[in-house]
Amino acid sequence: AAGSSEGEVLAQELESLGQRVRAIETHLADVERIIEGLEAAAQSTARALEEVSTHWDQVYRASAEQSEGR
Repeated sequence: AAGSSEGEVLAQELESLGQRVRAIETHLADVERIIEGLEAAAQSTARALEEVSTHWDQVYRASAEQSEGR
């Protein structure tokens, strides 16, 4: 009876560990999706900042050319 009791305890512990591993895998998949979203947002932000920078470079150059022309 003691041997089967130990076996039952081990089986329960293994089942509990299996559930925890599945939960961790689910959370990891969520984290990976979040990271992908953050990477996409970072790329979009970088493109937008590049556009703003290009615009202000053009404004600066036009202003400098206008100042030189006076």
